[in-house]
Amino acid sequence: MNKGTIIVRKYLQIIALAGVALTLSSCGKLKDSSLANNATTTSTTKKKNYQTTNTGNSGYSVLMKNGRYVTSPIAGLTATDNDNSVDTRELERGLIQISKNQFSTNQYVFQEGQQLDTSTVTDWLTRKSKSNPTGLNPASNGKSGSDNRTPIYLEEIVEQDYLTGSGSKYSLGGMSLGLAMNSVDYYQKKRDGAQFQTDISRAEQRAQGEKIANEIIGRLRKKKALKKIPITVGLFSKTGKDSLVGGTYFAYGTAAANSSKIVKWKSVSEKMQVLPTTGNEKAINSDDASHFNDFKTAIQNYFPNISGVTATLRYDNGKLAQENISITTQFYGYEQIQSFTRLVLSTAKKYLANNIPIEIKIGSVDDVQALIAKETGDSDYLVHVYGGE
Repeated sequence: MNKGTIIVRKYLQIIALAGVALTLSSCGKLKDSSLANNATTTSTTKKKNYQTTNTGNSGYSVLMKNGRYVTSPIAGLTATDNDNSVDTRELERGLIQISKNQFSTNQYVFQEGQQLDTSTVTDWLTRKSKSNPTGLNPASNGKSGSDNRTPIYLEEIVEQDYLTGSGSKYSLGGMSLGLAMNSVDYYQKKRDGAQFQTDISRAEQRAQGEKIANEIIGRLRKKKALKKIPITVGLFSKTGKDSLVGGTYFAYGTAAANSSKIVKWKSVSEKMQVLPTTGNEKAINSDDASHFNDFKTAIQNYFPNISGVTATLRYDNGKLAQENISITTQFYGYEQIQSFTRLVLSTAKKYLANNIPIEIKIGSVDDVQALIAKETGDSDYLVHVYGGE
C-alpha cells in the first residue's frame, strides 16, 4: 500500500472515528473550564479560549478550543485495505478505558492527539526501506507464500492527549497511543490478482507490538514537549475483514516520564461475541445467551415480520460489560414503529441486564427507525423514535 492510499483512507474513516467524540461528551453541557469565560467564544478571538464538556463522574471532560472540538490529524490513517469498520470505535473506546489506569478523569482532560502529524505516521505505517528508513513495518523479504512472507504487522496508530490546567492555560500531561496490530494481513501476488492472507498469531502480534511501541517512544522522547510525560501504549488486535465483531486490546504498558522504554506490560482480558452464535461456537456465558434468546423470542412472537435480531456482547475479565442489539424490521408504518418500540422497551427491562450499558437499534434495511439506550447504573432507558413525536 503506498502513501497516497494511506492518506485517502484517512478520510474514508473519519466519520466512524467521530463516534468516540460523542461517547466522551454525550449528554454533557459545554462548560468553560475557568468558570468565567463565555462558552460561545468564536475562532476569531485572538487569544485562544478553552472550554470543556462536562461528562459526569465516569468519563473525561473534553478540551475544546474556541468552542470547537479538536480532531487528530492522523485519525483514520491505515497501512492497508484491511478495513473492518467495527474495529475503529473499539480502538478508540478501549484506549480511553486503558488510559484511565494512568490518567485520572478528575485530574486530566481529553483531547484527540495533536503531537503526531499525517506525514510522520504515513511513513511509520509503510514498510521500512531505503527510501523510507522510518517505516515501522518490516521490509519485505521478497517471498509471497502465506507462511514465509513478511506480513504487515502494524495497521493503524491512534493518539490521545491528556492535559492539565485551567482557564486559558493547559499543558500536555500525558499521552496514550493505540497500536492496531493485524491478526490477518491480506495481500496480492500481482496487481488486481487474487487475494491471499497471512495469519498472525497473538504471540507474534505481542512481540512485534512491544518492539514497535518502544521504538515509537524512543522517537517521541526526542521532542521537547514529550520528554517528561508518561506515555501509555495499548496493543490492539484487529479482526479479519469478515468478522462481525470489533477487535480487542490484549496488552498495555506505560513508559514513565523521561523513560524511553516500557519495562512492564499488563495483559488485558477482553472478548467480543455476536449472538446468536453460529456453527459450533459456544456462548461465552450461557446465562447471557439465554436472556438474549428470551428477549429475541418475545419480540418476534409479537411482531412476526422481523428480519433479524442480533446482539454484540463485550466481556471484560469474563464479566459482561456492554450489549448492543440490532433489530431489522420489515414495516414502515408510524404506529407500527411506535408500538414495536414500546414492546422492545418493556421486553428489554424484563430480560436484559440492568447494570451495564445497552443500546438497541431498530431499523429497516434503509434506515434507523428508533433507538433505545441506557448507561451503566441508569434505571431508565432513553427512547427516541425517528420522525415521531
